Amino acid sequence: MLESLLFEVLLFLVSLALALLLPWLGLDLALAVLLAILPYLGRNLFYLGRLTLFIHRRHRMTPPFPRGLWGVIYRSIAQHQQSGRKRCKRQVRFIRRFREAAISVPDALVILDRHQRIEWANPMAAELMNVHWPRDEGSYLTEIFRHDLLREFLVADDYLRPVELAPEHNRALTLSVHITPFGERKRQRLVIGRDITKVFHLNLIRRDFVANTAHELRTPLTVISGFLENLTDSPLTPENHRRPLRLMSSQAERMRSIIEDLLTLSRLEMEDATTRSESVDVPETLGSILDEARLLDEGEHELIEDIAPDLLLKGNRLELRSALSNLVLNAVKHTLAGSRIRITWREDEDGPRFTVKDNGEGIAREHIPRLTERFYRVDKTRFRTSGGAGLGLAIVKHVLNRHDARLIIKSEPGQGSTFTCRFPAGTGLKRQCH
Repeated sequence: MLESLLFEVLLFLVSLALALLLPWLGLDLALAVLLAILPYLGRNLFYLGRLTLFIHRRHRMTPPFPRGLWGVIYRSIAQHQQSGRKRCKRQVRFIRRFREAAISVPDALVILDRHQRIEWANPMAAELMNVHWPRDEGSYLTEIFRHDLLREFLVADDYLRPVELAPEHNRALTLSVHITPFGERKRQRLVIGRDITKVFHLNLIRRDFVANTAHELRTPLTVISGFLENLTDSPLTPENHRRPLRLMSSQAERMRSIIEDLLTLSRLEMEDATTRSESVDVPETLGSILDEARLLDEGEHELIEDIAPDLLLKGNRLELRSALSNLVLNAVKHTLAGSRIRITWREDEDGPRFTVKDNGEGIAREHIPRLTERFYRVDKTRFRTSGGAGLGLAIVKHVLNRHDARLIIKSEPGQGSTFTCRFPAGTGLKRQCH
């Protein structure tokens, strides 16, 4: 760079010296300066015009380069051109690899523009969603893949959970359709269709098996419980038989509770959304739940209430009572005696929320993602003695899903746990005063 600058300065000084010598030959001073500077200016104009032509025609800069500052400019542009070509080749290779990967994906992939028109689709989209690219490019997805659930899903603009549907072109399929916003201002959409036909049928078989088995066990268990109760209360029963009979009755009651929970889960799994929506008096429901909790607790825990008396909720009364009751009774059953349990029912800017917070033992982080799985128990010994079967939180999750709500669990060992039911904004109702 310094050498090029010195070269330019030397050229300028030579032109200036020539301009000073020409008056000795009898030329006018102004004319002499003009004649001396013209070659320097001409050289700059030549390289400037040449550079403009190269850029306009997108020519590749190649050596030899001129000396001086123009050489530095030409060389720098050539380096930028080379790096740009390398970057372009990398992008082409990346796009090629992306397309190869997208083509080999076993799921249907469809990219929509901001107007929800098809921009691109992989081959599996033709088989699963009847979207053929490039034939259907520019068409609206809802015109090619006709389904009321998909149309409502796109319009709702709420993509937290996928929607399951059977496409019209192949009713034997069951697809799980997930939509992800992307691109500038998240206006484009990536639609992913996954074939879950086998999983769907397996879940149906499992659900029917559990429901039928639980239903068939209910009757003989009722008979067994009745005879055990009669034997326990009978004056003819020997004293040394009463304790085993009481234990058998307790385990029969535990079995009955598990069967009822299984039947509740099966009923909840029948549909994704609640079939009956009404104004639920949550404060009154919580009052009866807390009365049950105090009877079960027998004064071993400190129960603190923070309940908005006029805040109601739109939903299914029986389902919501089951979910709220499970959370409160779980806190009573599974926290150590002397723990403090705070029950909160309030509304904020995000919507109604129900919270059960305790200062008990807490739960290790690795267990939290699995707490809502059926039959999952953190401490199997403690849950067995307390009568828990690991179904309560599974019921809570299904009820909340049917109400478009979500369960948030926060816990740290030694610092207690917090279970929060977050309901959508607009579902809270105010009690009408008469």
